[in-house]
Amino acid sequence: MNRDTVKRWVESPKFVNTIIALIIINAVTLGMETAPSIMAKYGTILMAIDRVVLSVFVLEIVLKLYAYRFSFFKSGWNNFDFIIVAIALVPTSGPLAVLRALRILRVLRLLSVVPQMRRVINAIGYSIPGMMSVISVLLLLFYVSSVLATKLFGTHPDPQMQEWFGTIGASGYTLFQIMTLESWSMGIVRPTMELFPWSWLFFVPFIIITSFAVLNLFIGIIVDAMSMAQEEPREQDKQDIKDFTADEINQLHDRLDVLQKEIATLQKLLKKK
Repeated sequence: MNRDTVKRWVESPKFVNTIIALIIINAVTLGMETAPSIMAKYGTILMAIDRVVLSVFVLEIVLKLYAYRFSFFKSGWNNFDFIIVAIALVPTSGPLAVLRALRILRVLRLLSVVPQMRRVINAIGYSIPGMMSVISVLLLLFYVSSVLATKLFGTHPDPQMQEWFGTIGASGYTLFQIMTLESWSMGIVRPTMELFPWSWLFFVPFIIITSFAVLNLFIGIIVDAMSMAQEEPREQDKQDIKDFTADEINQLHDRLDVLQKEIATLQKLLKKK
């Protein structure tokens, strides 16, 4: 079997859909293996299914290596699949038994197989530069706020104040909890206001800036990146059209003219009937 045939076969919708189905089946069986009662009854069957699915994944990688040769590793998604399958082949006995849990990573192959999921991951990749800028701003705000909180509240002898704001690290962790809005009011802010009635002037702006303003920037960047990821295939299609030579465009127009004439002839025949 030549490489072109194998390439067409591994790229065919039937083959891809089969791999998707096996990934989903494998995800279900791996989840069932976590239940001792199910393993007691069907453990042998589940392990057999796991081995069969892994064998198919290995065969898929081998076929792709044969079809693409070294160009297989030029694709980041191919490298991702290769690493996931390679991890599954690591012996899971003795000190490496903990690696058995990593078999669930095979489910992540859906990210590379399903086009819609792949577009989402690509969008996240596009958004990383912008997200790094937002993260830098957020870290700066956290550092300044942690220093202020330590100076303002950490000097009080109250044990809770010492636990929450006694050091810059404790202040940073406390402010992170406040940013996530996890028990921020009754758990931290109100007890602090009992000792520092004006402390709301510090916490309210901090929550508004971090929880609403900065975090919404993350959402905006990701949405913009997803738009860019969707526009890229369209731009590629436009570029492919531009790559047509003048002769190819003329031939395309001639074929369209012939097709229009044939349609007109068919319409006349249908009217006569």
